[in-house]
Amino acid sequence: MINRATYQAAQIVAPTIETHFATHLAEASAKGEIDLAPQPPARVIEAILDAAFWSSLRKEEGHSPKISIAFLPPEQATKPLLFKQNLPLNPNVLTKLAPGVERGGIHIGVWHDGYDLYVWGTTLNIPNYCFVVDVSEPALLVVKHRRIYGFGKFTNVAVLKGDQIKIVNENAPKTGECPSILLSLLDLTADSNWSDASNILIQLSVSMRAHGRGGAVLVVPQDTEDWKRSVIHPISYALTPPFKGLADLVRKDRGEAASEIFWQTALKREIDHLAGLTAVDGATIITDEYELLAFGAKTGRANSSEHIQQISYTEPINNAEAIIVHPAKIGGTRHLSAAQFIFDQRNALALVASQDGHFTVFSWSKSLDMVQAQRIDTLLL
Repeated sequence: MINRATYQAAQIVAPTIETHFATHLAEASAKGEIDLAPQPPARVIEAILDAAFWSSLRKEEGHSPKISIAFLPPEQATKPLLFKQNLPLNPNVLTKLAPGVERGGIHIGVWHDGYDLYVWGTTLNIPNYCFVVDVSEPALLVVKHRRIYGFGKFTNVAVLKGDQIKIVNENAPKTGECPSILLSLLDLTADSNWSDASNILIQLSVSMRAHGRGGAVLVVPQDTEDWKRSVIHPISYALTPPFKGLADLVRKDRGEAASEIFWQTALKREIDHLAGLTAVDGATIITDEYELLAFGAKTGRANSSEHIQQISYTEPINNAEAIIVHPAKIGGTRHLSAAQFIFDQRNALALVASQDGHFTVFSWSKSLDMVQAQRIDTLLL
């Protein structure tokens, strides 16, 4: 009985998203996982996307809505904030609620009475594989779900920008070697936690994008100085000794659960501190154990190396094939410098954020025998 959407992209993408959630929920159930969210039917997906899209184009007291909508009954939410009367799911209701629920981690709860969808309240906790729609900015919607183990950033399923649709391709890593950060963003790793390597880099990447100034992080092996051959000396902001704020926190043996929230808060503070330094012109250099070696560093071609001529470039979305291009074709100076650095330092990893929000991971592929660049901003939203 739910009305058809007037937002055409919602009609197009809803069946694909329904299949995604049906597949993952069935697999999780077969493995004996508990606390699983209900399966969202295509018509429900379509209706929620439609309401979210039209609300995103409105403003409340001069501000565009930034909200998160979760499809679940209130009984599956832990300590939900329940309205005395259910509210109809429509752009007007979402826009009016937006100022009070725009902080991270708050979800507007949506369920149905068999005929219509309604807003029942808000919640901070949602079950595994819960269908979530984030309104990030006008006309930009991100469909995602909570990771099965509940740690770290949600897993993105699709991104809708106006009439543009991007469906995340979970099979993308089958081409070439895949950096752990991409595997984790695609939710293809086993049980993860806040301190595993890929999760730290994801949180760092999200924080880098947030400051909006662009930046680059070069991750080099611990206890080697080979990277120094690929930077211009003197380095404006070299550190002696290396700064170990994040490294010491990650190495710290955490005790009882009561201290977990404190530890996660401290971790976020150290990550944001590091991400802030990436706004300084030049690259920020850290070890793979998160010791900060320098920031504001200018990279250059190693004396024994040639100029990089081509890279493999792809984005992990459906119908996006890897292409071979010159690194200058995918971005500006940061991208070219990062590609050259990885060409010279093949055990390193480079994370590059553009001012426009694009985000690229550079790594060396042995099977392709070249630098590979993977654009992952669709996964970071």
